[in-house]
Amino acid sequence: MPVRMKSSANIAKWKEHLLAYIFLAPAMIVFAMFLFYPMLRSVYLSLTITDPRGRVAEFVGLENFRDLFWSGQFYVNLKATLLFILLTVPTCIVWSLFLGALTHHKLRGMKVFQFIFSMPVIVSVGTGSMIWLLLFHPTAGMLNYFLSLARIPAISWLIDPKWAMFSVSLMTVWMNMGFVYIVLLSGLQNIPDEIYESAKIDGAGLIRTFLRIVLPLLSPTIFFVLVVSIINAFQAFGQIHILTKGGPVNATNVVVYQIYQDAFINYRFGIGSAQALVLFVIILILTLLQFAVLERKVHYQ
Repeated sequence: MPVRMKSSANIAKWKEHLLAYIFLAPAMIVFAMFLFYPMLRSVYLSLTITDPRGRVAEFVGLENFRDLFWSGQFYVNLKATLLFILLTVPTCIVWSLFLGALTHHKLRGMKVFQFIFSMPVIVSVGTGSMIWLLLFHPTAGMLNYFLSLARIPAISWLIDPKWAMFSVSLMTVWMNMGFVYIVLLSGLQNIPDEIYESAKIDGAGLIRTFLRIVLPLLSPTIFFVLVVSIINAFQAFGQIHILTKGGPVNATNVVVYQIYQDAFINYRFGIGSAQALVLFVIILILTLLQFAVLERKVHYQ
């Protein structure tokens, strides 16, 4: 009798596992088609060179990676990428946190401001880029019009290499603000009101309460936003393609846009795949470093 019960339990367990794999099968098929296979294909292409039609012409091993690391252009693109991240990620987080701190109180009319500040999350990259392309227009743009009212000379936002990266970063901060604001606002609203009341009774001011109490409690949310924002910044493409196309003088030619140019403009799929794999490794290392270093300062409740 115990043997039969054990056999029945094993059969039920196998049926349960089989049912789980059946439910997972559609998702695994999609991942295999659109994630795993393209990744393996990229690894293979990175070891080859292709003809002008994009077909594999010769297996060259690690030659593409050697040419990539010996090329000064890759480091120029990587420098532009890091500058883009430095200009967008901290600015977007600090600005969104400031707006969240102003509007998370349950006061009359705050819902309107919360709706306005979260609106960029529904705007696509293409639409947002076209809006800012009009704002950046050297003669008809609103930005230069406001500068003229203050008697400040007009700025060539997207043409001047000194301003191009700043201009793209400004548009990116606005575009990403909606998502970051919503996440940080939800984190602020999850902090109990009793904590603010206790701090007020203890005589703590607004700034001290925010720095000593709110930020530590909000650190898990900030850490999540930081990791996601850095990964998204490494993958930024649409706004750069529409606003500057990597120019002027490669001022905004980040690694992702160079991959696009090599692979889909020049049909050099080998060197493009090599850059994509290097970029993947860089993102992976930076993400692991963030978890190893910054997560220690995160205060989970």
